[in-house]
Amino acid sequence: LCAIGQVELMSAYRDIFWDSSIHVAQLLITREDILTPKRRLYIRNTLFTLLDEGVVPIVNENDSVSVEEIEIGDNDNLSAMTADLWSADLLILLSDVDGLYTKDPHTNPEAELITCVQDIEACRGMADICGKGDLGTGGMETKLEAAELANQNGIPVILTNSNTENIFSKLINDELQATVFLPQDKLIRSNI
Repeated sequence: LCAIGQVELMSAYRDIFWDSSIHVAQLLITREDILTPKRRLYIRNTLFTLLDEGVVPIVNENDSVSVEEIEIGDNDNLSAMTADLWSADLLILLSDVDGLYTKDPHTNPEAELITCVQDIEACRGMADICGKGDLGTGGMETKLEAAELANQNGIPVILTNSNTENIFSKLINDELQATVFLPQDKLIRSNI
């Protein structure tokens, strides 16, 4: 069924981007693709070639061939792995809340937004409190895993609300409600 869904998904992306005269391409990858050095290099080269050609790559897990032992399992971790492949300067994760909170903001009005995190391990309990969002598979826990993975590769992460209007202009103008996860050190990039 996922193979059928990919066609519909890419058709929707094509239509949305075409309104701005932007071409898109699909890359379906597995954890094995990322862990195998030669495949990893091919994916990296493809990403940069697409960008050089003005094409927006849409990266998704190849669910039709992934088995439990090698699946990535969620888009948050996939985005962190892709950010590392790309040698990204920043990873932006989107959620249904403004960032990481001290308590579940959906149910607790006393929840406070944590604006900066340098020790992700200290925040693990808060991910359990926040639970899973309305969309996706992993909720806040997978967002923390992805932030940790990106930070381990020297990539800072911003976690913010996908429903925020003008996200990028607010980000540039330092007006964005968000949590920033900062790497403790600029580390040498590793193979995930």
